[in-house]
This record gives sequence, structure tokens and C-alpha cells, in this order.
Amino acid sequence: MGTPLTPYNSSESKKEQVATMFNNVAGTYDFLNHFFSMGIDKLWRRRLVKLIGLSHPKSILDVATGTADLAIAETRLQPEKIIGIDISEKMLEVGRTKIKPYPSIELQLGDSEQLQFPDNTFDAVSVSFGVRNFENVPKGLAEMRRVVKPGGKVFILEFSKPKNWFIRRIYYFYFCNVLPFIGSLVSRDAKAYNYLPESVQLFPDGEQFIELLKSAGYKNIECKLLTFGISSIYIAEK
Repeated sequence: MGTPLTPYNSSESKKEQVATMFNNVAGTYDFLNHFFSMGIDKLWRRRLVKLIGLSHPKSILDVATGTADLAIAETRLQPEKIIGIDISEKMLEVGRTKIKPYPSIELQLGDSEQLQFPDNTFDAVSVSFGVRNFENVPKGLAEMRRVVKPGGKVFILEFSKPKNWFIRRIYYFYFCNVLPFIGSLVSRDAKAYNYLPESVQLFPDGEQFIELLKSAGYKNIECKLLTFGISSIYIAEK
């Protein structure tokens, strides 16, 4: 996939830079996340959780869990256990304050490309807006497949590129101009919010991402477009 896009263009690996970026913005992440999407991200997660619920999982791994928004939403499914992992300790600190009313959730520091769980551990694996931040996307997809049980599914919510030219123009203007400006003012990390639109534009979505899932060994792959194609949900079975 070529040289990976990084937030800071430093000598550190993409993984290290992404961890630094999310540590830097952890305090304002939730506010900006909901503000920029005008709350639509909550609807997207709700749709994702509804789809996860169709398979009635008892154990869920939430990869790149961040501040645990998706993990908390998944408690509606009443699984026995939800484990959320992330490479950013500061994001997990925010998440740990949020999950106190939810005893089924456990948050751990962890690497999506080197999951610390045995093969065939979880009924379902989820990740929202995290795959494009992987240093090695194929390796991360393979690891998620490894830890899900045979017949289990991986659910991925990720930004995508709208196909309609009018929606795409509005989307890119907002994403490439308004979002970085406000994000840099509030978070004090301009590079983090310049990296976001760049990472979305470079990320392989739609059929390209489906091909990556196939190459990782998944079957019965589905792609569901959300809100004019601004985001997509990918469902892939082991």
C-alpha cells in the first residue's frame, strides 16, 4: 500500500505517531468527534451495533476502542464480555471514566496488529474509524480474523468517499478546510486534524477495501453505505 501517511512526518513509526496524536487530543476528542459529525456518528454506531446484534455475540473485541463509545453502545446487546483495546493510554483513561457503569466492559492497552488473545476467542470483532490508522492494514485485518471464532464476523465502520459529485465537493470542503481549522483551535494539535482528511482520502474504500478483506481470508463480505457514502460498514465472516 506504499509508504503510510503519518500525522507528524517524524522518524517514529506510524503506530508511534498515531499513539502520540491520540494522546494529544484525548481530552477534546469526544467533543470534537460529535461536534464535527453533528451527532451523526452516534447514528452510525447505532446502525453498526444493530448489525452486530443479529449474530447475538456473547463476547466482543472492540479494536481501536478509543474512549469506548462503541464498546458502551455494544452493551445494549447484553454480551457477557466486551474487551476494548487501543494504543493510546490517554484515550483509554477517558474511556475508563465512561465505562464505570458498565461492568461487562474491560479496556486494555493493545496493538491491533499484535492482538494479545488466542485464536478463536471472540464471537465478534468490531472497529469504528480505526482501520485507516493501522500501520499495516492487511496485518491488522488478519489479526482480527485470527481471534474471531469460525463463523464469527468482523464489523468495520470507516469513513469512505461519497460517489455523488455534489455531496463529495461539500464533504471535501468541510473535511479539508473547516474541520482542520476548528480542530486545531480546540485541540491545539493542528497536525492531527490535517491528518484526518488526508487519511480518509488515501484510504482504500469500497471495492478496494473488500479486496483487502478477501486477501486476508474473509468470506461473505458485505458493504453498507451510510449517509450518501460518507461512511461505510463492512461485514466479513471468518
